[in-house]
Amino acid sequence: MPKFALKDFTKGVPIRSLRDGEMLGGRVGKDKALLLRRGDEIFAVGRECTHYHGDLTQGLLVGDEVRCPLHHACFDLRTGEALRAPAFDPIPCWRVERIDGKVFVRDKIDFGKSKSSSREQKQSENAAKNHPSSVVIIGGGAAGFAAAEMLRRKAYSGPITMISADKAAPYDRPNLSKDYLSGDAPDEWMPLRPRDFYKQHEIRLILNTRVSSINAKKRTVALENGKALEYGALLLATGAEPIKLALPGAAKSQLMFLRSYADSKAIIHKARAGKHVVILGASFIALEVAASLRKRKVNVHIVAPDHEPLERVMGVQIGKFVRGLHESHGVVFHLGETVSRVKGRKAVLKSGKTLDVDFLVLGVGVKPSTQLAENVGLKVGDGVIVNGNLESSERGIFAAGDIANCLDAYSGDRIRVEHWVVAERQGQVAAKNILGIRERYDLAPFFWTTQFGVEIRYVGHAKKWSAVKVEGSLKGKKCAVQFRQAGRTLAVATINWDLKLLEAEREMEMASRKRK
Repeated sequence: MPKFALKDFTKGVPIRSLRDGEMLGGRVGKDKALLLRRGDEIFAVGRECTHYHGDLTQGLLVGDEVRCPLHHACFDLRTGEALRAPAFDPIPCWRVERIDGKVFVRDKIDFGKSKSSSREQKQSENAAKNHPSSVVIIGGGAAGFAAAEMLRRKAYSGPITMISADKAAPYDRPNLSKDYLSGDAPDEWMPLRPRDFYKQHEIRLILNTRVSSINAKKRTVALENGKALEYGALLLATGAEPIKLALPGAAKSQLMFLRSYADSKAIIHKARAGKHVVILGASFIALEVAASLRKRKVNVHIVAPDHEPLERVMGVQIGKFVRGLHESHGVVFHLGETVSRVKGRKAVLKSGKTLDVDFLVLGVGVKPSTQLAENVGLKVGDGVIVNGNLESSERGIFAAGDIANCLDAYSGDRIRVEHWVVAERQGQVAAKNILGIRERYDLAPFFWTTQFGVEIRYVGHAKKWSAVKVEGSLKGKKCAVQFRQAGRTLAVATINWDLKLLEAEREMEMASRKRK
């Protein structure tokens, strides 16, 4: 516990006890706070991340920013602004006063509506006359929501329309396979914002609606209901869709997928009556579903062609650890196998073995939803090809999230990443570029997975590697695993070593910016 964890900072802290770069946890009245020194400056800000309430005193200082140890949200020490998703709300800031060798924390600072940095504010003011007449966002997921929120945060005053095929307003999708599916998160936790947020910020939200076509010359989008919308700038954030396999003999009612809020509810409904599930695939989603359904006392069998779960993404060592974790909780693996057919309440494997099954969950991956982009003539190849500003081959049309194929600033390779935080951050950067705030997307990919209370976090991107370096102990559930190629670290995965991962992320970003 930090030295001043229980101290009320309003009563004063000796300045000499504040070492440069050290964060001290405490409180300002009833509010949790942290006090820190950067050179001759002293800051007092909120101690809890506004995403999942991570303790920022356990995070990392990078310049004038503090980064959360849990999911790498980033906050400005001067304004409290949430600079990077997955947090969107600011942390509070307090005024500090120095008297007789002590620092006293005083009143909370009100920055008003805009907390933009001076550089961004100037760019925004200079670009205001060139703001698009309107912005249409196709997609109501991570990238779409983050873009709409950022547009308003940067004082864009034009019309914003978000079109979503989903019946629900933007929600916390990572929880669909984690706490919500396990029964630990109620429905009220799921929306990213209350419904009145969209009305207050004049964001037109069109739900349960699909776009049928885009006319880039006329700058219009046509909806399947026959209506059309004009746009000044367009963001494609259509995400990805589950790969659906045909299983001979399986009834349609037996096959489940997990991509939407409705999908998660449908699986919960199945789990109440059915006690035997076969999960096809050993992906992150498949494994999270397995862990959540075990908590609901469902008998879980995982069938996958892989040698180890997650082996292609995280290697053999982590794969074996994950398999052991699941097996210790009663999950049964059938690796090197596939389901050849279903006969009533029996799943028949390629080997001829049969498994009891009430329903099946297919977790064999997703594919980018690029049909609209292809039809309008955008350059496509494993997603929509975008430049460093996330703009497509057609000027005025941007892409972000699961469909965006962009240049990874760290590796120099083109990649398409299917992770929540990446989609949110790309949505934020795309929004800034729509407004003329020229910002290159150069952030290291980050994601996390939670299974049976163990959270694995990962930064970077490694399609292949020649060496794996393990620091710490997988068995002891505290370790860092580096994936290396040609003497260079491409990605790092950690368990219970949050600061290590934050430091790896910072090093990757510094290396990326040297490449500019």
